Parts: sequence; C-alpha cells; structure tokens
Amino acid sequence: MKRIFTRSFTRGAARNGRSPLKASIIPTPVAVTVGAIGASVAAYYLFDARAGIHEYVFCPLIRTFTDAENGHKLGIKLMSLGLSPKLREESASKEKEYDSILGVDVFGTRLKSPIGLAAGLDKEGQAIDALFDTGFSYVEIGSITPEAQPGNPQPRFFRLPRDDAVINRYGFNSSGHLSVLNTLRQRFDSFTGHVNNAKRPGKLLGVNLGKNKNGDEVQDYVTGVRRFASYADVLIVNVSSPNTPGLRDLQSESKLTDLLKAVVSERNTQGKNLCGKTPPVLVKVAPDLTEPEIESIANSAKDSKVDGIIISNTTIQRPNKLLTTDMKLVNQTGGLSGKPLKPLSLQALKTLRKYTKDSNLVLVGCGGISSGKDALEFGKAGASFIELYTAFAYKGPGLPAKIRDELTALLKKEGKTWQQIVGEDDK
Repeated sequence: MKRIFTRSFTRGAARNGRSPLKASIIPTPVAVTVGAIGASVAAYYLFDARAGIHEYVFCPLIRTFTDAENGHKLGIKLMSLGLSPKLREESASKEKEYDSILGVDVFGTRLKSPIGLAAGLDKEGQAIDALFDTGFSYVEIGSITPEAQPGNPQPRFFRLPRDDAVINRYGFNSSGHLSVLNTLRQRFDSFTGHVNNAKRPGKLLGVNLGKNKNGDEVQDYVTGVRRFASYADVLIVNVSSPNTPGLRDLQSESKLTDLLKAVVSERNTQGKNLCGKTPPVLVKVAPDLTEPEIESIANSAKDSKVDGIIISNTTIQRPNKLLTTDMKLVNQTGGLSGKPLKPLSLQALKTLRKYTKDSNLVLVGCGGISSGKDALEFGKAGASFIELYTAFAYKGPGLPAKIRDELTALLKKEGKTWQQIVGEDDK
C-alpha cells in the first residue's frame, strides 16, 4: 500500500511538471500568511516589556550562561542596538490617571512618575533611550571620571541570587568625560524640539560624576560640571562609592562643604544648559553613616546650596539575614546592593529627613527598592522620587511598569497621590 501511494504521488507530481521534493516544500499562501502572523505576534510579545518571558526565561538564562559583568555588558549592548523591549503605550485615559496619581513636581519639571534608574547600569550613556522606553521617568548615567580608567581588576562583580543582591567593586571604570560627551552630543543632535536633555516630556536625564583614582578631590568634580552642565538635566556628585580609595572621606563636613560649594559655583558659572534650564546639583551619600555624620551632611548640603541628596549608595556591611551561604562570596570586597540594602538605606533616609525637612532640599530614595510597596515606604519617609538598579537586573525590563501599577493601586486605596504622601511619616 505504501509503495502504491508513493508511485501515485510521484506520477502525479511528474504530470504537473514538478519534482516530488519541490512539491512538498513550496510554501502555500496560507502557510506564508500563518507564518507571518505568528512571527508578528511573537515579535510583539518579545518586544513588550511586560512580557513574562523576560523575567522568567531570559533573565535566568543570562544569569546561567554569563558571569555578572558579562551579563551586564550584554544587556547594555542589546539595549544600545535597539534590541530590547519597550513599555506599550496605554490609553489616553489610563495615562491621565497615572499622571494624576503618580506625577511629581521636582526641579521645575513634572515627572510622569517617581520611578527612576540609579547610576551604575548605563555607565557610558549608551542605552538612555532604551531605558526610558521601559518606563523610567528618570535615568541616571555614570559614574563618569575625567580621564578614562579601567577600574579594579576582574572579577569585580558578583551575584547573590538567593538574596536578589549583588556585590560590586568596579572602582569607577569609565571611558572618560570626552567619550561620554561625544555620545551625549550625538544623541542630542538626533532630536528636534528639545524639551529637556532627556528629550522626553515629563522625564529627566541625570549625569553622575566621579573622580579618578588619583585625581584631585575637588577639581575632578568641577571639571565634570563644566563639561556636562549643558547636556544634563541633573548633575550628581558621587562621594560615596566604597570602591575608590579615600572617596568616602569626602563625606566629612568640612571637605564636603568645600567640594559642594566649588561644584555649585561652577554650575552657576556655566549657567543654563542647552535646553535653557539650570541643572540642579545633587550629592549621593552612603548608608553606612552614623546620625551625627548624616546631620553634618545635611548641614553641608544646606550651606553649599545644593539642590538635593540621593540616599543611598551601596553598603560595605553584610546583614546577618543574608540567605546566601557561600561565605567566600558574601565576604567579597565591595558594595552590596539589592534587597538586603533596603533597611539601611530607608533608615538613613528617615534620619536625613529629620535634618532637612526645614529646607528646600529634594531627597531621592535609593537602595533595595523592588516593588510598589517599597517605593511607597521611601516616599512616606521623605523621598520625592526613587531609584532602583539591582532589582531591574534581576526582574527585567517589565519592573518599572510593575512598580508603577502596584504603586498606583496602593495610592488609590489610600485615596492619595504620590505628591501628597511625600514625607507623610513625619507630618
């Protein structure tokens, strides 16, 4: 029977002038249409930031097949090439609801939401637009040093997946001011209608400045302000990385006041940026501070007339409740970030709020934030907006939208807006 069928098929194909092989592989219009629809649906899903495949498949695969630093580089490369997912636009009514509940006025701009990205992920400004496309209202690049430097020897970046945490001792690896400036100039020139340097209404671009390992502790930052003031919506002075020798010593009141006064003076000299606005100056500090040290930082910030404080950077502490049992990994030198950092950064924020609530300083919460509930806690503790990084690396590009949705639901339940709850804990 099988032989008869084969002969019949072969003769039929021959009568029609086709070879049996070609007859079996030429796609029909229906097959082409179905294939095209399938590919389109797959692409739509894969490039949707909310798609669960990013958190539950792609991110775990990257962690499985790359070490922490190469995984970091791969993510930035994909984003820089436009091969990363985006947050789909909502209906006009939904966007209006988000804005009415989450919108926050800072630095003369109304941010669409208080959800921002901390420095450290995009050190060179290569993926700014891809990061905005995932739903962040604030993206901070850097830290950037005046001269190119390699940072500390590898390995220098370690995952603690059971804790949703990482330890890094990068040491301000940077391609230098001029390289990043060139990237920002090219991006700026590619846009028309410059609302701000983020190039998007309701969003801001921050530039985080560091110092070279053997650089001058004042002039390195002043040079950064001079070079980047035109291209930044916000300038950040990073004096809190634990991976540059002596850097955290700049947090002492006398040194910090002198540094910040010099930075603010240079910012004032530079005047308005390319979008006609004067960029505010923030200082980023550590969580590993005593209350008297936090009070002195508040005094320095007020005396120097900076515009705000980011609290906090990574911690050199190792909390007792870590789930990671590999002590060689836990005890790696460097700064710990991720969920275990939250209690330290939140407490530091509350303490800082106590000494700044009588001022116009904007406080930015950063450290261990991974949910809408976390964001709400930081807001009530005094943060005008928040930043995250490590959770984004673990959870993928859908996290900003998830935090936005959860935060919106929590605020609606309380019948309040984000603007209304900022600093609520001490009112």
